[in-house]
Amino acid sequence: MTMARAATNRQKLVVTLIAWTIGIVIFFPILWTALTSFKTEAEAIASPPSFLAFHWTLENYTEVQQRSDYFLHFWNSVVISVGSTLIGLMVAVPAAWSMAFVPGKRTRDVLMWMLSTKMLPPVGVLIPIYLLFRDVGLLDSRVGLVIVLTLINLPIIVWMLFTYFREIPGEILEAARMDGAGLRDEILFVLLPMAVPGIASTLLLNIILAWNEAFWTLNLSASQSAPLTAFIASYSSPEGLFYAKLSAASTMAVAPILVLGWFSQKQLVRGLTFGAVK
Repeated sequence: MTMARAATNRQKLVVTLIAWTIGIVIFFPILWTALTSFKTEAEAIASPPSFLAFHWTLENYTEVQQRSDYFLHFWNSVVISVGSTLIGLMVAVPAAWSMAFVPGKRTRDVLMWMLSTKMLPPVGVLIPIYLLFRDVGLLDSRVGLVIVLTLINLPIIVWMLFTYFREIPGEILEAARMDGAGLRDEILFVLLPMAVPGIASTLLLNIILAWNEAFWTLNLSASQSAPLTAFIASYSSPEGLFYAKLSAASTMAVAPILVLGWFSQKQLVRGLTFGAVK
């Protein structure tokens, strides 16, 4: 018994060390970007690089804010990511409900077709979407970006909700119908409360995906609706790369979503494992 317990403790220690090592390797580029943002341009490109022993300065953050309106880009990112995710949920909830509880012969085919659209290179449809947005006046507008990101992330939202809804016993919904619940009440007051963990994780993950989307935001926005991805790209210019200022802009752009992910990590894990353990 003692030897088995010691072996189990060693296995836990090894797994913990491996997990921490992988976590540090993944997080190190973000840490290095944050540290570089506090360096001067000369120290940012110095070789060999200094990790902590450098002259710390806030000059880059001050200059970035003076050159660009950070809060305008931040607000655009919030509106675009949250707006596209909420609209996607409004469309995906009834779609996932019908596929999970009233499946048809083509349900699986439809799900696979929706997923296959994510395999299409975005550049393949850039020109027709650009011309369409130009003609209807949606270029450089938050509404246009919300529409595009909603359509891009909708297959993921539907698939995630479909997976979560499949874990809910259909007998519960049948009992609600026997008690006189209509379709609207069944979805709003029975299904959604039971799927809160899954819906919350879907919401958070798709906000992160929309927040980090760069291809469409760079090609369909200019100044009025440009989110933080365009804010970062503005510091890569033909004159050269200003690493310290680019790092400051990148840190300011990723900080809000890092904070969101940190405070919602338990909800994310709970939602992603929803229904995995009975």
